[in-house]
Amino acid sequence: MSAVAESAAGTAAATVKAVPAAETATHPTAALETTPTEPTTTETTTTETTPPETGAAGPARTALWRSRLIRVVSVLAAIGLWQLLTVNDVRAGLRFDALPTVTEIIAEFGEQLGSQQYYLDIGQSLIRIVTGFGLAAVVGVLAGIGLGRSGLLSDIFGPLTELVRPIPAIALVPVAILLFPSDESGIVFITFTASLFPVLVSTRHAVRALPTIWEDAVRTLGASRWDVLGRVVFPGILPGVFGGLSVGMGVAWICLISAEMISGRLGLGYRTWQAYTIVDYPGVFVGMITIGVLGFATSGLVELAGRRVTRWLPRQARR
Repeated sequence: MSAVAESAAGTAAATVKAVPAAETATHPTAALETTPTEPTTTETTTTETTPPETGAAGPARTALWRSRLIRVVSVLAAIGLWQLLTVNDVRAGLRFDALPTVTEIIAEFGEQLGSQQYYLDIGQSLIRIVTGFGLAAVVGVLAGIGLGRSGLLSDIFGPLTELVRPIPAIALVPVAILLFPSDESGIVFITFTASLFPVLVSTRHAVRALPTIWEDAVRTLGASRWDVLGRVVFPGILPGVFGGLSVGMGVAWICLISAEMISGRLGLGYRTWQAYTIVDYPGVFVGMITIGVLGFATSGLVELAGRRVTRWLPRQARR
């Protein structure tokens, strides 16, 4: 009997030992524990994909230089075509024979660069554009926020704004002459009016286009009205504001030159018109080119400031 008992006990012990081994072999947790983790593989994959991203800067740089080269070549081609048409006195519907050649304009440019009057005119026009445009930027942004946020202000000033906005700023020259005691103040007023409405309208539309959920989310956190303006409204409208500023700068130059031609005593517009009245056509083109360069530079500064201020916006790769 004792032998039978010992045999049964040994069988039971072997069964008990076999069951955990079988469970260990078939249990999923045990299989996962015995399977090696893969962080090394992930790190290796990441390391292998880094060089192609770094090497992509080469084609992007090549595309950038190609774009700049095309722009320079296009300008040089236009200048060459101008010289070709004017030197050969071409008349093909347009009287190119009446226009100065590129060499004549360059010679006139050299004379202007050597005269003090040229720099006085540039300085006077820049002072007027900075003063008028700067005032329009401040007033336009504040008025646009007010009209976009307040229904009462929109009801009071909205109709007046829409009635005055279609009037060309240059048409206000007689009003400026009557209102202001000096020509200088009148010209700044014309420049201010010209650039005011693009800034005001773009700011108003940007305020009204803001998602209301942004303001609601900030208010639920206990933000005050000034917090909403400073942390939600103003940052959110910056792209639209700078779009209006860029347009306003171009319009300001157009109306400034026109006002200087009509009632100025100094400035690029006045000097360009004077050159026309004395049949100095190379001088006319020198004035036009100078105005174009200054307009291009000031608009570029506005756009550069906009990109710096709104650097948090996602952007496409520049070409």
